[in-house]
Amino acid sequence: MAKKVMEKFKEGISIQEMENFARKYTTEVFTVLALVIGAISSMYDFFTGPKLTISFLAIGVIIGIFLSIPTEKGLRQFYHFAYKQEKMTQMVLGFVHIVVALFIPFILFGGVGLLAGTSYHYYIRQAQIASANRPSQNEPDSDSDEHD
Repeated sequence: MAKKVMEKFKEGISIQEMENFARKYTTEVFTVLALVIGAISSMYDFFTGPKLTISFLAIGVIIGIFLSIPTEKGLRQFYHFAYKQEKMTQMVLGFVHIVVALFIPFILFGGVGLLAGTSYHYYIRQAQIASANRPSQNEPDSDSDEHD
């Protein structure tokens, strides 16, 4: 599959293929653009500096970890609302996302921090559950008693 993708890049991508991709993944495309614009805006102190952005990102992560259930419910409601809208409304929300990223990127990165914190909490819990369900190394196997 990786070879297929690399061959596609070498051949070039048509405008129609890019349009189809953008239609299918509208929210994701706007989010990536917003993150790039927000990072550049924050790095070069266009409106707010990186200190505030990093602080809000860290606060979002901390809230996402410690208040994961209410945060996850709120984020789920927000994204369900966004995806239930018609395509034109989704595009308007995407442009608003980009404007927020340009002028107040710390809000965007605070939201990313919430997503990161809830994801971190989810995967840590999954690892703890898997670890608890794994057989202990200290318990002898029942077959090892037969061979002594």
